[in-house]
Amino acid sequence: MSLLRRTIDNKGGNQGGGSQGGGGGNNKEEEQRAAAKRAAMAQRRPVGDGQQRQGAGNYNDLKVRIQNRLLAELDPNMDISKKDEVRRQIQDLFNAILAEENMLLSKSERERLFESIVADILGLGPLEALLSDDTISEIMVNGPKNIFIEQKGKITLSGITFENDDHVLRIIDRIVAPLGRRVDESQPLVDARLADGSRVNVVIRPIALCGPTITIRKFSKTPLTIQDLIRFGSMSPETAQFLRAAIIAATNTVVSGGTGSGKTTLLNVLSGFIPNDERIITVENAAELQLQQEHVVSLESRPPNIEGKGEITIRDLVINCLRMRPERIVVGECRGAEALDMLQAMNTGHDGSLTTLHANTPRDAIARMEVMCLMAGMDLPVRAIREQVASAVEMIVQQQRLRDGSRKVIFVSEVQGMEGDMITMSNIFEFEQTGFENNKIVGRIRPTGIRPRFYEKIEDAGINLPPSVFGIGGGGGRR
Repeated sequence: MSLLRRTIDNKGGNQGGGSQGGGGGNNKEEEQRAAAKRAAMAQRRPVGDGQQRQGAGNYNDLKVRIQNRLLAELDPNMDISKKDEVRRQIQDLFNAILAEENMLLSKSERERLFESIVADILGLGPLEALLSDDTISEIMVNGPKNIFIEQKGKITLSGITFENDDHVLRIIDRIVAPLGRRVDESQPLVDARLADGSRVNVVIRPIALCGPTITIRKFSKTPLTIQDLIRFGSMSPETAQFLRAAIIAATNTVVSGGTGSGKTTLLNVLSGFIPNDERIITVENAAELQLQQEHVVSLESRPPNIEGKGEITIRDLVINCLRMRPERIVVGECRGAEALDMLQAMNTGHDGSLTTLHANTPRDAIARMEVMCLMAGMDLPVRAIREQVASAVEMIVQQQRLRDGSRKVIFVSEVQGMEGDMITMSNIFEFEQTGFENNKIVGRIRPTGIRPRFYEKIEDAGINLPPSVFGIGGGGGRR
């Protein structure tokens, strides 16, 4: 009800398109009215796909006029959570308004106009069509007139637009309000999520000079599996077999990669290997993980309120979850001081914990962890931090978005320990590019012939991997 009232308040001042009533009159008056009607009919053009800019303007005017009348005539007390019932009411009023105004629209045009109006009243407006397209992985709104999409790793202009800044802001409010979050001039940045778990970032004026900006990282309606990643070419079957064994054996794992490389997707897939009888606690800024196990507790951070109070950080949640008897801790992303608490959790009996962080290589991931630990504000010597990292982290999986738009695992590395003041590492798998054909990178991730030191944990878990997984005896690895 509140969203409908808000929409009415925003649009109520622009109502138009009302019909004129006519009582009796002499023949001259009737002829004048008939002539005016014929003139109006002659000027009216059907709004269809064949029209160009003028047609688009006519369509928007028609949509606004009908939508304003609908909002004026709908019951403001209706429960908009009952979408099917509200949709039927909108359909009845929509048909009545079209009949009353004698508008010439084809069946396809009527359906298109109706769906657009329903999306504005009940959904996310122009974004609904993009959100329902499974081929689109990311939606980027750069102000009301420029909406870009990512499909198969390539970014293109969608051709869909909003009416103006206020239209975008109404949709933003519809996204963040159910989460108890806000966005205004005093707090122009906000992270949120959609009902399906898709990640949303919003920036508005005065920070965003081009107008309200929305970035939506869409999540698949059905969570991806390891077989999907193999089919996409993100990893080889041998790599998948090894990662599954390592996660089951409670290997502490870090997934690293650049922005948009698929870290969270890979973390979600790896988390799916955790046995169903273990207690899992997830910690995220905006809940995105889609774990299918029965015993999962999801925690989400909270920004400060309008008075600057009440903030719950990722670090607060990581510290608190240690008191919740977790067997596995999954942190969506380490960005700051929480990295130190995550390392201590890994070092104090919470084996098999997982997290992600931004880094371009496994070695850079180690360096970033050191920097994030220093952000905790404790005056720790670098060697002490490195010893914590070397003791806690056992495996780093490096994900990368390649220049052809594909996302692949390019390294699976083991953290072996300390040698002097340096952390030693070795690659168990690494991606080898063999060519570039038809604008696609050709190659595969291959074993290096090295068996990790934590392989004993895998055997203790009752898993025996064939030597060919590591490129031993099958000619697949390097000697």
